[in-house]
Amino acid sequence: MWRSLGLALALSLLPAGGTESQGQSTMCKQPPEWSIGDQNPMLNSSGSVTVVALLQANLRVKLEKEGYLNISYVVVNHQGLSSQLQYMNLKNKVSEHIPVYQQEENQTDVWTLLNGKKDDFLIYDRCGRLVYHLGLPYSFLTFPYVEEAIKIAYCEEKCGNCSLTVFYFPQLFLLGEKRKSFRSYLNCFKTN
Repeated sequence: MWRSLGLALALSLLPAGGTESQGQSTMCKQPPEWSIGDQNPMLNSSGSVTVVALLQANLRVKLEKEGYLNISYVVVNHQGLSSQLQYMNLKNKVSEHIPVYQQEENQTDVWTLLNGKKDDFLIYDRCGRLVYHLGLPYSFLTFPYVEEAIKIAYCEEKCGNCSLTVFYFPQLFLLGEKRKSFRSYLNCFKTN
């Protein structure tokens, strides 16, 4: 219990949701429109918690094993030439289930548009509103902040009511995916 309370307190004390680089608060607002070439990664994320990582990251498997389903992960590589040259290396390090986008040189820089820096995590709720923007040192995956921020976005309505927050489990005897969905629902009420 104390560990969860300490994490919640630490996350709530983070300025503007976690990063000092944000300037004007973007908390609980839709992100600016952005795309990579002709693809808009945020377009199909409505209804799921979305994690935009401005780096290579993989929490997906761990959270799915704990029952947190319906989370979209997106990695946006930096626009610079050295990052472009390392794109395939980055893509090979990331799970095949997580899309890695390479920005084009002549497009508006997504990192700048999102007020992001290297190693930032932007976590959106099911309605596409920014819940947390975590920068260094809070985005180090050896610390629990990113994982806890995702769980908060998953379980709580930090930005107010979201009509897309649905836990689906119509049967009493749950099997397969429905059992996992019910388990993720129960995770939201767990106390450590």
